[in-house]
Amino acid sequence: MTLMRSRTLLAAAVLAVGVPIGLAAQAAQQQSGRPANSQEQVARQYRIFTEALSAVEQQYVEKLDSERLVYGAIEGMLRTLDPHSSFLDPKAYQQMRERQQGQYFGIGISIVSLDGDITVTSVFEQSPAYRSGIRRGDIIVKIKGQDTKGWTNDQAVKELKGPKGTTVQFDIRRPGASNTIDFTVERDQVNIPTVRASFMLPNNVGYVRLQDFSETSNDELSAALTKLRGQGMQKLMLDLRDNPGGPLDQAIAVSNQFLPRGDMIVYTRGRTANADQDFHAEEHGAYQKLPLVVLVNRQSASASEIVSGAVQDHDRGLVVGETTFGKALVQSLYRISNQSGLALTTGRYYTPSGRLIQRPWDGTFDEYLTYALRSQEGSREHDASELKYTDAGRKVYGGGGIEPDRFFGGPIEGFDPTRFGRMLMSRGLFVGFAEKFKATGDTRPGSRGESRTDIARGFTVTDQMLADFKAYVIGERVRMDEEAFRKDEAFIRAMIRYEIDVDLFGVEEARRNLIAADPQAGFAQTLFDEALKLTQLTRTKGSGGGR
Repeated sequence: MTLMRSRTLLAAAVLAVGVPIGLAAQAAQQQSGRPANSQEQVARQYRIFTEALSAVEQQYVEKLDSERLVYGAIEGMLRTLDPHSSFLDPKAYQQMRERQQGQYFGIGISIVSLDGDITVTSVFEQSPAYRSGIRRGDIIVKIKGQDTKGWTNDQAVKELKGPKGTTVQFDIRRPGASNTIDFTVERDQVNIPTVRASFMLPNNVGYVRLQDFSETSNDELSAALTKLRGQGMQKLMLDLRDNPGGPLDQAIAVSNQFLPRGDMIVYTRGRTANADQDFHAEEHGAYQKLPLVVLVNRQSASASEIVSGAVQDHDRGLVVGETTFGKALVQSLYRISNQSGLALTTGRYYTPSGRLIQRPWDGTFDEYLTYALRSQEGSREHDASELKYTDAGRKVYGGGGIEPDRFFGGPIEGFDPTRFGRMLMSRGLFVGFAEKFKATGDTRPGSRGESRTDIARGFTVTDQMLADFKAYVIGERVRMDEEAFRKDEAFIRAMIRYEIDVDLFGVEEARRNLIAADPQAGFAQTLFDEALKLTQLTRTKGSGGGR
């Protein structure tokens, strides 16, 4: 049995299943030097569990899968701890490792089984699937000649993934195409980028969207910043909205880009060996004098909160948007038997000023995990014990997320739509409408012979397109709310264009056009003078950065 430990800051809500860990837990406890009486107590509890499991297996009225029983037991155990400790079965563990590493071998699509159909939900740019012309919304009807109707995701993934250089044959059914389309695609390394867009905005503002954290995030950010500096960047908007987190070392490295050597970035405290650690900037950041605005929202969590917290506590830049999720628990990832894993909370992290920004949770975690669904106000009540100070003496508070320096609500791509507008988003109606179009001049093999409307890069959403979308929504048996539709018109136009752009012209093109309409980002772009003044405040630097 192998235990591999790595430090990670997991996404805000991790749901997982697993396999037996009793022996792994014993091994971990023995390695930690527990007293003999403690080990004996664990052994007794383990015997109770195995006896109960044996009784259920042998005596229950129906025959049960023992793995299912153990998974349920582990899930129940972890629900007594916190919202983020989780068990990862081999599939979930592999998916997490792929996300952290930022690459795998396959064709470069995400799929889901919808009503028994294997449906493509996203295509990674420049992947084999993208180059072949596979599109979001395609239905994979056959793989290697086998009908996939009723297949699970796991069955399809197993057939589609494979070694680099091998090929896989499959047929897809596409809305708007009269016949199925046959593909033979050569598998290759698929990179999962975390910097999803980087480009210049007006007034020499560089923009970088860091969508996630993986083992490549800091390298990706460095490349994006180098490119933008070459294009004349004099200010930076770092967009961490909807970023759920990732490896701790990457949060530290990204923060170091903007801080001088020696500044505290984050510190962790726990009760296990090596849990108490202080992390400082180890290098002089290449961009420590660049006027900086960091965009966050209620879905920014974990590693993204470390970055925004370090920037705020050192008065290095202006944090703009909404109060972040409030996840300050550190998980250690253990690889155990059968290629499964355990993500166990082993510490809490604190911002440089000493803030613990972890939000409290209820007994069922329901209120905690639905935080993003609740409206936010620009100010909230604080417990005096949570008061801390930045390097320049500004007041900041712990107790629940990173509060922005300047509040601007916008939970969905910078907009705050009505309930009706949010429903259009959650039902995937913008994505479905985008499938009615194809790019003018697209010559990829899978783009031929489609009865879709041609549309060119740089298009605008006309009144006729808006009317067509409304008709499409009604055709999907959605009750039209005319008043809400009018209120949400700017949001609806922006999302129609965004999803068509994503489908046909790439994420960076989509993000560039969306930022131009995004009210939250528009507000942030007016604040660079304030961000510059913030960095010029007289600061009293200490080894703890305000602790």
